[in-house]
Order: sequence, then structure tokens, then C-alpha cells
Amino acid sequence: MEKIVVRGGNPLFGNVEVSGMKNAALPIIYACVLVKNKCIIENIPGVRDVTVSFNILRSMGASIRMLSKNTYEIDCTNIDIESVPVDSFRKMRASYYLLGAELGRMGRAKVGFPGGCDFGERPIDQHIKGFEALGGVVDLENGNISIEAKDGKLVGTNIFFDLVSVGATINIMLAAATAEGTTIIDNAAREPHIVDLANFLNTCGANIRGAGTDMIKIKGVPSLHGCTYAIIPDMIEAGTFMIAAAATGGCVRINNVIPKHLESIAAKLDEIGVTVEELDDAVLVKGSHEMTRTSVKTHPYPGFPTDMHPQMTVLLSQAKGVSYITEGVYENRFRYVDELRRMGAQIKVDGRTAIIEGGEKLSAAPVKAVDLRGGVAMIIAGLIAEGETEVEDIHLIERGYDDIVGKLQRIGADIRKVILPDDENTLAKAN
Repeated sequence: MEKIVVRGGNPLFGNVEVSGMKNAALPIIYACVLVKNKCIIENIPGVRDVTVSFNILRSMGASIRMLSKNTYEIDCTNIDIESVPVDSFRKMRASYYLLGAELGRMGRAKVGFPGGCDFGERPIDQHIKGFEALGGVVDLENGNISIEAKDGKLVGTNIFFDLVSVGATINIMLAAATAEGTTIIDNAAREPHIVDLANFLNTCGANIRGAGTDMIKIKGVPSLHGCTYAIIPDMIEAGTFMIAAAATGGCVRINNVIPKHLESIAAKLDEIGVTVEELDDAVLVKGSHEMTRTSVKTHPYPGFPTDMHPQMTVLLSQAKGVSYITEGVYENRFRYVDELRRMGAQIKVDGRTAIIEGGEKLSAAPVKAVDLRGGVAMIIAGLIAEGETEVEDIHLIERGYDDIVGKLQRIGADIRKVILPDDENTLAKAN
């Protein structure tokens, strides 16, 4: 077991490079299952979820080679959907993208129920609705999801999602890419990684239009071919560094970004008194010691992202006045609040809203990562707290952040990763 140790008080200064987007890389990695050929994917982030995904594909018989740092050749020509251990799927939510990919490739699919961060109930009913509309027969039993296409083939249709679902939009795009006829997804998710997946599939020969809007039109093609493709930059990693710079009162240039993806985050930072300067492929963030209160509600893209909610809470704990953060995507994303309270943050949770009394200095304390984004919020809190903060369960943070410790060190953070001795490891598990 490892932990991250942070000593607060150092403003962050310098340049930081953003890695490829985890939430784009994962569906594109699984989309390679649709291709009976080699795909070369560039700008893949070095995060745990990618490693788990590679292991799942390898267990199916795929060949995966690293060509250079962050560039991999993925060959899914010879795969077997029956060979994946069920436990593999429980390590991450995005493993359910195999459903759409396998169904599109073979006319049948089988995966274990997905895991990932616990934000309360996250049903897959919209996925199932879409698969059944395409002609899939779904069977849920013994911890598995099995789907068989009627007559061995999927047929395009019109699908209206009852609510906006990123995962369901991706899964139906994967399944419909090689279905017979045309599929129209109405009330589709609009996130940048939806667009990135569509661009990848189109580069492989698919015919997908409308990604980035709430209506996506997919004309099925007989097969897809290999290609070379680069993953877009990670907007959530970029936003995390933006907030870290603001929280520490530093000045950081965040490189390798698409500024348009960061508009909702930049707007809120500007609102509370932080300076954000947009450049061609970078943003420059200058912190302020006179931050003021605001209200934030998370929404699907292009609204303020739910994955920036915990980081923003830490920042607002340092702003003058009472701020409010309302979670509009998941019903329970506030487990990190108890950890922040250990450090002196004045936060109350009422239903889906956190009420933050800002302006209180934080003090170091032993805390843990309760999920991916809540964990990185603890690191930001440690950067501004008095004393030395220890963050445990950091494997959750490493699910989605590529070299977070090294990147923060290079812009002036006093932070390090340490390995817990066996006796301390045993005690941590007991507690």
C-alpha cells in the first residue's frame, strides 16, 4: 500500500503538461474490439484504468504493444469474449463498453457487472433500452450481462434516451457502428469524449454524424479498418491543475489543452476572482488571495462537470462568504466532505447541496481518497493546509491521473509518494 504526503504552503508556479483524456481513451481502447486489424493509439494516459483495460483485452486474446511513451498498437483480430475473468470488470465502470463493442463485432456480448467509484445508484437501464431497440436480447444473471442479437445481427433504429447518459451513448455508438441500416440516438450526451470516440470510429471507416449535439446519426457499415489516432487532452486533469494553481495563489500555465472544453470551469474561476487567460492550446491561471463566494451546479457537458465538483469545493473553502455546490448528475457524491472536515473545512451537506463557509484555513490531517476525484481534492487541500497531510488509498487517484505527484513536484509542490511499511499497512487496513 502507498500513500501521498503533502506539505502545504507552497504556491504553484511554472508549466504543466496535460495527458490524454482517460474518459476518451477507455471507450476508444474498447472500440478497437470492432476492428479486425491493428490500431495505433497515441496520447494514451498512464493511469490504472488503462492498465486494467489492456489486461481485459489481453485476456481476450488481443495483442497490445507499446511503441513509445503513451503510444500503443492494439490488435484485436483474434479475440474470444468468453475468456475474461468476471472480477476484471469490477475494477472499473468503463469495462461495460465491451458490451457495445462485442455486440457490434460478434452479434453477442458477455461481461460482468461493472465497478468503479461509488456515487450511489448508477443503473444501466438506458444501455439495455438501446441494445434491445437494436435487436439485442438481454439476460442479467449470476453477476453477468449477456446479450445476443436476434438472428445474429443488429438492425438500426431510432433510440430516445429517457435521460442523458454518457455511457449509454457510447455503448450504442459502438454497437450501431456496424449494424444494418441507420441508428439515430436522440437525447444523446454531448461530452468531448463522445466526439473523440466518433472521430476515432469515423477514421476507422464508420459513418457517424452529429456527435457533440443531442442527436447522433449512425449509418452502419459492414466493417471497420485499422488507423492511427491521437486521444484528446484531459479536460478534468487540466481543470484540476487550474484549481490547484488558484487554491495555492500561484501562477501556472497548463499546456496541451483545448480551451473550449474548459469554459465552464474558467467562468467560475473568473467569477470568484481568479484570473484565467486563454491561449491557443493552453490556459494561464493566476491565483488571488481575495476570492469571493459563488454558487455552482454540476450539469452534463457543456455545464460545470461533476468530475470537478470535489476540487471546486476545496477551492471555495478558501473563498470569502458562503458558497453552494449542488450536484446535478449523481445523487451521492459527497463522501469526500467528511475528509475535508478533518482538515477544518466548514461544510454542511443538505441533500444534493454542499454549503461551504469559506475563508477558514485548513490544517493537515490524515485523510483518504474515497473516490478518484474526491482523492485528488484531498491532495489540493493538502497543498494549502498548514502542516503535513497524508492521503491514503491513492490507488483510486491513480485510476485517472497520470504521474500526479511528479507533475505537481515540477511546479513547486512539496509532495511525495511513500510506501507504507508492512506493520503500518496492516494497521491501516484494520482501521
